Amino acid sequence: MSVVDAGVRRSFSSSYPKKTNQKQEATLSFPRSGPIRKSLCVCLSPSAIPPVMTEGKKQPFDANEAPSLVKELKESFRTGRTRSYEWRVSQLKGIEKMVEEREKDISEALYKDLSKPEFEAFVSEIAAVKSSCEEALKELKQWMKPEKAKTSMTAYPSSAEIVSEPLGAVLVISTWNYPFLLSIDPVIGAIAAGNAVVLKPSEIAPVTSSLLSELFEEYLDSSAVRVVEGAVPETAALLEQKWDKIFYTGSPRVGRIVMTAAAKHLTPVVLELGGKCPVVVDSDVDLQVTARRIIAGKWQLNNGQACISVDYIIATKDFAPKLIDALRNGIEEFFGADPMESKYISRIVSSNHFSRLERLLDEYKVFNKIVVGGQRNQKKLKIAPTIFLDVPEDSQLMQEEIFGPLLPIITVENVKDSIDLINSKPEPLVAYLFTNNQKLRNDFVQNVSCGGMVINDTVLHVTVSSLPFGGVGESGMGSYHGKFSFDAFSHKKAVLYRSFSGDSPVRYPPYTPENKKLMRAVMNGGIFDIILALMGWSRD
Repeated sequence: MSVVDAGVRRSFSSSYPKKTNQKQEATLSFPRSGPIRKSLCVCLSPSAIPPVMTEGKKQPFDANEAPSLVKELKESFRTGRTRSYEWRVSQLKGIEKMVEEREKDISEALYKDLSKPEFEAFVSEIAAVKSSCEEALKELKQWMKPEKAKTSMTAYPSSAEIVSEPLGAVLVISTWNYPFLLSIDPVIGAIAAGNAVVLKPSEIAPVTSSLLSELFEEYLDSSAVRVVEGAVPETAALLEQKWDKIFYTGSPRVGRIVMTAAAKHLTPVVLELGGKCPVVVDSDVDLQVTARRIIAGKWQLNNGQACISVDYIIATKDFAPKLIDALRNGIEEFFGADPMESKYISRIVSSNHFSRLERLLDEYKVFNKIVVGGQRNQKKLKIAPTIFLDVPEDSQLMQEEIFGPLLPIITVENVKDSIDLINSKPEPLVAYLFTNNQKLRNDFVQNVSCGGMVINDTVLHVTVSSLPFGGVGESGMGSYHGKFSFDAFSHKKAVLYRSFSGDSPVRYPPYTPENKKLMRAVMNGGIFDIILALMGWSRD
C-alpha cells in the first residue's frame, strides 16, 4: 500500500464515529478488495447509502466488466466518430428529444426519489437541461473553431492557433440531489467536446438512475455514451480504470478518493464539491425581498439539499430579530401554517440522511437555540424549515455542511466582521451578500474567497451560462456551464504554422558575434535594434 493511499484511508476512517447502532449493510461487502474500494466503503458508510432498489431493473453492471467497458469506449473514440460536428449535434439533439418526449417520466422519477414538486423539477432540472442543450447546439460551431493566437518576432514569419480537441473516454460521476440536471449537464459538455462518456448516476436516487439508463440506451449512441448503475463496487471499479478525465459532483470526502484514484493514472479531474455557503445580511436592505430570496435559496432549493443552498446567515445582533420575523412570515406565506403538510417542499432523500439531520438538530449545544420550526416526521422523511439563533461555533451545525432544511443565524457586532468569519472557514462554493452599501459590497467581492458570489440574491448565478460554475479549495476545482463545459472536456492544443521561407541562418551554428547581436535584437523584439544588428551596429 502506498503512503498516499494509507494516508487517505486513515483520513476517511477517522471522519466517522467508530461506534454505531446500525448494522453493516450486505451491499458494503465485496468479493474483491482494493485501496479505492476500501476507501469508498469507509467514506460511503451505511449511514450514507440506502439499499439500492433492484426490482424491475435490467441486469446490473458487473464490476469486473469495467476494463472492457473502457476499452470499448476508447476504441469507439479512436475511430474518430465522436470528433465530427455531425455526431456531436446528433447526440445533443438526442438529449433534446429525450427531454421533450419524456418530461413527464423525468418529473415523476424526481418526485419518487425526492418528492420534488413538479414546478421545482421543471425549473431547476428539466428546463435547465433544455437550456444547456439549446446553447450547445447554437454555439457548437463557434466553440469548435480554432482560436487565433498572436506570434512573436522570434517565430516570424508564422501564424498560430489554439485547437480544441476532445480528451477521449471520460467518466462523469453525478449526485442525488439534482439527479437529472447534475447527470446530464456535464454529459452535454463532454459530448459537445467530442468525447466518449460514461455516466455513473447516484444510487441514492434509484428511480432517476434507472430512468437515465433507459433513456440513454434509447436516445443516444451506445457505442460512445453509456450509463453504469450501481453503488460502491461499481464506482470503485470505474475509478480503478484509466480515464482521460473524471468529472465528480459530491462531497469533499469522496472527492479526495476520486482525486487519489485519478492521480494513479495522471488523469485530470473536475471536482464539484460543496461547503458551508454563507449569507451576509446588512441592515439597510429591503427586508421582505431579502427574506423571500433567502427562502428561495434554502427551502425552495430541494429543501436545502443543494451544494449552493444557504447554509448559514450572518447578521448584526440588532438586526437578527427583524430578519427572523421576516423569514418566519415568508415561510408561512410560501408553505402554509404547517409546512410539514406543504406540497411545495421536498422531503429528505433517505432515512439515513434524515437521521444525520436529526443528530444535528438534537445536539445538546443547539437544540435550545431553535427560534422557528423544529418539527419532524421520520415516517414521511420530513423536517420543517428550522431556524436557529446564535449556535456555538464549535457545534456540528457550524462545523459541517448541513445539506438540509436547518438554518443557523450567527450574529456579529458589525456586519464588516462577517468577512473575517467567512474567511476563517474553508472556501465555500458560493457566498451571498445582501446590502445597499457600495463599500461593503466592494470589500466583500475583493476579500471573500469562494467559488462564486451573488449580491442581493441567491442561486441565480447558476442560470448565467457565461459565468463559470465551480469551487475553490475545499469546494472543488475546475468549472463548467456553457462554453466552460466544452472547455472542461477539451484539450487546448497549441499549433504554430511556418512555411519554408524566411529561414534565417542566425539560429544555426557557427555562433558568430554578429549572429549573437542579431539574435539578441530579435529576442528583445525591437525593430530598431534588429535594423542596427543587420547593419552591423548596436546600441552599445
